[in-house]
Amino acid sequence: MNIPPVSIAAARAALIEQYGDPVLRRRATMLWGTRGVGKSSIVQQVARHFGVPLVDLRLTTIEPVDIRGAIYADEVQGKTVWFPPEFLPAQTDPEGILFLDELTAADQRLQISAYSLILDRRVGHYRLPDGWLVVAAGNASFHGAVSHDMGTALADRMFHFNVQTSIEAFLAHALAQGYAPAVMAYLKVRPDRLDDTASQLANDHLVGASPRGWEDISNVLRSGLSERAKRLFVQGRIGAANAAEFFGVLREIEAGVDVLRLLAARPGVETAALLPRTLDGLYGMLYGLIAAIAEAPTLLRALEIVEQWPDMRADAPLPIREAQTLAMELLMQRALEHGLEAALFDNPVYQRYVEGRRADGHNA
Repeated sequence: MNIPPVSIAAARAALIEQYGDPVLRRRATMLWGTRGVGKSSIVQQVARHFGVPLVDLRLTTIEPVDIRGAIYADEVQGKTVWFPPEFLPAQTDPEGILFLDELTAADQRLQISAYSLILDRRVGHYRLPDGWLVVAAGNASFHGAVSHDMGTALADRMFHFNVQTSIEAFLAHALAQGYAPAVMAYLKVRPDRLDDTASQLANDHLVGASPRGWEDISNVLRSGLSERAKRLFVQGRIGAANAAEFFGVLREIEAGVDVLRLLAARPGVETAALLPRTLDGLYGMLYGLIAAIAEAPTLLRALEIVEQWPDMRADAPLPIREAQTLAMELLMQRALEHGLEAALFDNPVYQRYVEGRRADGHNA
């Protein structure tokens, strides 16, 4: 594919700008990407950003007649008339987004009707209102999904984004959505496990890891299932090998850090004794602390803990300064979300951190 990859955030920002331009809004956009990368989520977020309706058509679940509509014999006119389906935008809805998901996987007869909406913004006698943006999404054949080739005539009438997720974008999304800290810690240390589609295809495996799959794993970990059931569900979602490695890291995280005990401990020697000794434990602690913050006392105690990270008696060198920088960025984000920024800025620990950064040649 001769389209450079773009992040989820970049694609979302571009679609927001496209929708804001009345001329560009009339040209359809195609989102290419692997399973679970977040293509449909992007479109939902753009619709929410503008407060406009979203018509989401999963093309693999409907028939060609569902788009073209039903035919009716009008005896007065002496003609057959097409009645458009009720789910297509009405002329009384001047603006919105029409999302044609799974375009490349749809039956080719159905694609003909969908292409009419993309190319001509009409199908039969139905015409899409001028204020609507058409966004399509699908997988290419090398993504390992069912895919029909897109003709050059259609491709030439669309903008194309090759959407790929980055570990930074995924972790930011995971933190905002409240994923299990263990999932975020694991992927921070092993970013190559975020999506193993290539390995899954090469080995002819039924399931593998994907961004959507890690969301499911997070839900499993946060559930009330027994440990045995959790293991079975994780294996059944990302495969046996991925699950074995994940649970191995999970045991290390759980053995290395107890966030609740850390938060309750006194600063100094008591806190230092509870700090983890491994990389997995370090990031497990980091994301566990961030997830626990909802009020000022917890935020300020987390700051004290982060300041003590150089006290870790690690078995091997750890990226303490890098982890502290990430922790401070996430703490700032959390403080802004909960209206705790004043407590953060006034705290002596945070002030010492800022002064240290300036001494190292950083602006903040």
